[in-house]
Amino acid sequence: MEVKQHDAIEAAAEELPLVADEAVVTTVTAMDEQRHDEVADAVETLLDAHNEDDLLASGAWGPDPIDWRQVRDALDPSPDSTLATKLDSLQERDERPYPMLVEIRFDPDVAFEFAPGQYLTLRYDDVARPYSIASSPNDDDVALCVRHVPDGHLTPKLCQGIESDEEVEIRGPNGDFVLDEPSQRDMVFLATGTGAAPFYSMIHYTFEEGFDVVDGAEETSAGSQNARRSGDGHQRDVWLFLGSSWRDDIPYFDAFSALDEAHENFHFVPTCSRETYLSDWDGETAYVQHTLMKYLEDGVVPDDVGDSLASSADEEPVYDVDARIDPSNIEAYACGVSAMAYGLVDVAEAIGVPELHVHVEGFG
Repeated sequence: MEVKQHDAIEAAAEELPLVADEAVVTTVTAMDEQRHDEVADAVETLLDAHNEDDLLASGAWGPDPIDWRQVRDALDPSPDSTLATKLDSLQERDERPYPMLVEIRFDPDVAFEFAPGQYLTLRYDDVARPYSIASSPNDDDVALCVRHVPDGHLTPKLCQGIESDEEVEIRGPNGDFVLDEPSQRDMVFLATGTGAAPFYSMIHYTFEEGFDVVDGAEETSAGSQNARRSGDGHQRDVWLFLGSSWRDDIPYFDAFSALDEAHENFHFVPTCSRETYLSDWDGETAYVQHTLMKYLEDGVVPDDVGDSLASSADEEPVYDVDARIDPSNIEAYACGVSAMAYGLVDVAEAIGVPELHVHVEGFG
């Protein structure tokens, strides 16, 4: 299966039709957090655990800023050890630019229609790049979710420079990474990082328009645990598996959590690989693909799925979700870095999702 590439989209960005000569930025909102104090606390905990009380009490240790060479000299981690990996992650987190993740909302001069999942190209300061639209078509303004890319030509300006009331140019919308027509199939969304942006649009639109409930005879397989009824319709389960290193690097974390509370058939499954370094995170921590395996129905994993995936399928889910996934009865959507996107194709094929119902878009 071909994975749609944002990189290929970039090359054609200049040729896209103009929707509006300009749009006015209404808000720029940091989506991640300044977490220096949490990093400093984590480092002090490590020093204390390794009996470096003298350093902590000497006055030579000071967390503003953290002297990472001093920390490494004191802890002396072995190369490639768990401690070395943890220190590298904490230092990277401490020294990264802020904000690293922003939502930019703007008001186009000319109203335009788009399908959830499509992208537009934004030009600012003579640089143009494509971004998936994060807002619902029902919203009054348009939202993009942007992550700072080191040495990027545009994202540093968007994350640390652009301000409200500035003007940008937009082209589009374009793209065919869109929702299937409403059906009896459950919906499974899998993303890493800003791959969540089109899903924020898709999922909100699904619930706004009532596409999570469809009429007609149920088509779930015999014995499926997923069949639900809502009035005269079939209520579809809508799943979102969203992965990142840190909790605050998951776009719209609070909004997705609120949606999970509001809809019994929406299941938000965030997974954060490094969050335990800074907090008492008790959620999932594995890669998105492996986390997905935990929530499949019993008995649906093929024998030849591979040891790694099979092992994940045998693990107990962290979240208490009263539903499970039947791969033969879902439409799957994946978006994120290309390695994850290609990996999702492999997983989808391995567990039996019909190719017709697998939709993937990759970038980076």
